[in-house]
Amino acid sequence: MSPKQHRGEVTSDQLLDAALRVFVESGEQGLTVNAVVRASGVSLGSLYHHFGSLDGLVGALCHRWLGRLLGELAVALGASGSAQAGIASVVRAYLAFVQAHPGPALLLHSPLADRKGMAQGKEVRDTQEARISELEGWLLPHVDSGELAPLPSPLIESLVLGPVVAVARRALSGFDDVDLDEAARLLPEQIWRSVRRQDLPAE
Repeated sequence: MSPKQHRGEVTSDQLLDAALRVFVESGEQGLTVNAVVRASGVSLGSLYHHFGSLDGLVGALCHRWLGRLLGELAVALGASGSAQAGIASVVRAYLAFVQAHPGPALLLHSPLADRKGMAQGKEVRDTQEARISELEGWLLPHVDSGELAPLPSPLIESLVLGPVVAVARRALSGFDDVDLDEAARLLPEQIWRSVRRQDLPAE
């Protein structure tokens, strides 16, 4: 990597880190170009040079942290043998990510990220294709083996992650009636029952 490329990466990281800090401290309304420039110490011209716009910066920030989350889920699956163990690992890894990275988790579960996901769903999927393919690549053999219900991968993904995302949103919204450690203990079994092949005996 040339010195110029290194400087560019450092500047990009400064802008991304500053945007996250501003969002966590001031919310979506406070996430402005001027606020990010002040927080980062980087020039306005550099922001536009690297990201094109505030929207481009926010998109890159969401992609960065979504990639990390999906990566941690893929690692959790890779260390699992059975389908049931994999489902439990994913649930626990997701909730552990939320606890370890509350700022990025707040962003990923925000209305801002939801709107970007809805508007740029194909782009998001294309950007994260490698990670998404890893997850689907784990699911399909377990469906074929009969461990998991014979459902399309997107439906299994929704049944597994839907409850976890709902719990994470509730916790991140400031509700004090959600204990993520307790959720990590209780949810895997309940979710497993919804995705296992129904003629299998419950364990």
